Formats: sequence, structure tokens, C-alpha cells
Amino acid sequence: MPHPLAAFYRGKRVLVTGHTGFQGGWLVAWLKLLGAQVLGYGLPPSTRPNFFDATLLDRGITSVFGDVRDRNTLANAFTDFQPEIVIHCAWHSGQQRVQREPVETFATNLMGAVHVLDESRLTASVRGLVLATNWEDDTPTGEDPHTAAIASAEIASSAYQRSFFRNRGVATARLANAIGGGDWAEERLVPTIVREITSGEPGLLNCRDGLRHWQHVLESGHGLLVLGQSLYEHGHSSSGPWNFASSEQTAVSERDLAEKLVNAWGKEVSLAATGEPTDEARSHILNDSKAQARLRWRTIFELDEAIAWTVEWYRAFYADPASAWRTTEEQIQQYMKRVS
Repeated sequence: MPHPLAAFYRGKRVLVTGHTGFQGGWLVAWLKLLGAQVLGYGLPPSTRPNFFDATLLDRGITSVFGDVRDRNTLANAFTDFQPEIVIHCAWHSGQQRVQREPVETFATNLMGAVHVLDESRLTASVRGLVLATNWEDDTPTGEDPHTAAIASAEIASSAYQRSFFRNRGVATARLANAIGGGDWAEERLVPTIVREITSGEPGLLNCRDGLRHWQHVLESGHGLLVLGQSLYEHGHSSSGPWNFASSEQTAVSERDLAEKLVNAWGKEVSLAATGEPTDEARSHILNDSKAQARLRWRTIFELDEAIAWTVEWYRAFYADPASAWRTTEEQIQQYMKRVS
């Protein structure tokens, strides 16, 4: 008997923005294994190595290199593909980058989301749209360009839902900080640790205080998939904001996460606090009771196991770069057995 997700997604046309990134890449890999027809839309990979190239992710999908700020290219992708489900994972992030490029941050995170919303409005085949964000509070506010743009995008989503999507589903998915193999982004914690470890020399890490939810990227991807299915099947009744976060036991500081990952790898890396202001170090806790009750979504991993799977992926890659797709496929299949 096929897995429930495979039974639903097989043959479905799913458009994923940000497919060359970490979260979007893992989501596309999963959709491929489910038998979906996938169009990935995103900028070319920005790092070397990267998950997209390492896993040869473009095989078996339609891959379009484009910017969500480019309305014409995005419109052509929607028109040509006629998606049934859209999952938007293309966001401008990274604290230092946001501070350097505030206008670009608003352009991508707000207007990019609005472009995706409007193309979904204009494409009759779309029955469900998910805007995935890494916002970590139940009530988004605007403390910096990134969070202000994300909060504004959520307001825009609500406006489109009420004005244009009365018979279709539109939702925002607030995700905990994702960890897992294949993330080489410049400003994220795990990639920084991995670079220090694989360089062969002990390094210095800057870690913020404050509790944050951490979960394996497959936990987040599972949330996006079940929400996309619910929007397709139930439309407007599944619209609105949803939180997908691990248990409070997995909410730890960056310092604690770094220590756990370094210990799991068996390497020595020096850790140091940044001395950031208190408002940057506050706790971030999401309430996921709605997703648990209505979507039957729950996390599978305790934090130590999520870290172990992350280390396993990177170890396999650095031992044999050609193993990236095989390890990714094996981890997805193992995870699916546990959530079936």
C-alpha cells in the first residue's frame, strides 16, 4: 500500500520557489520521490558546494533559474506549467546580508511573495498556495528589515485570501530553524560549523543566546507537504497561518546546538558569545498545537537524532561527494516509514 503522501502527490503538478536553496531543495527531492511533477523556480545556487548541484536535483524536474522579483519570468513559469499546488520557499535571509541590503530584502520577501500570490490568483489551476517562512513567533512584528518584510508578506497573504481566494486555499507556514545535510549558506550556524570542521583547523564561532526551535529539514518539509495537501483538499477552511515547530525540549540556544553538533562529529571547535543586545537574544517559541490537532503533524526526532542525521549526511558527502543523492533518498525514505 503506498504511503499516504505518495498516494496524494503522485502526478500532481507542484511549483516550488527557492528550489536551489536548502529547504526548497529538500522539498523538491521529496516530491520527486513521491512521483510529483515538479517545477523549481529560483536563483542559481549561490555557494559551492550546494545541495542542488550535489544531488543533481534538476534531473527529472523542470528547473527555471529566475528571480521572484521578475514578474514576467515568474508569470511565464506559471502559465507554462499550470501548477496545482505552489510552495513558496524563496526568501532573502541572513542577518548581515539583510543589514547590507534592506531594500533588496523588502523587494524579495514582500514583493516577491506578492508576485507569487498574484500569479497564483491568475492561474486557475492553483488549488493550494503555501508561503513558507522561518519566522519564529506566533505574532510577527517588524524589528528589522527581514522580520518586517515577512510580517508584511503574511498580512498580504491574509488580504489575498480574503479578497481573491475564497474558494481556494492560501496559508503561511512558520517553520522552526531547519538543520540537515546539504546546507552551505554563508550566515547560518550549522554550515559555519561544518566549514570549520572540514577545514581541518579549530575555529571560532559566534553564538547568540536565547532559545530557538531547531528541527530537521524533513520535519519542516513534512509540514509543508501535509499543509499543501490540506489546502488542495479543503480549500479555504485550511487557509491562514500555521506553525510547524519541534517540542520545547528541542528549543536550545545557538551555543547549545553548536556544542551538540561538534560533539556528535567528534571535533574540537572553540565557541564564543557575540555580546549582542538583549533584544537579539530573546527566546523564540512557536505553538504548533493547531498543526498537531488538524493536520496530525508531529515531529519525529528529538534534537540529538536530528543532529545525528545531519552529521551523517555531511560525513557521507565529504567521504564521497557522489553519495549526496543516495544519502538524501535514504533519509527521506527512512523518515517516511516513521510518519506513515
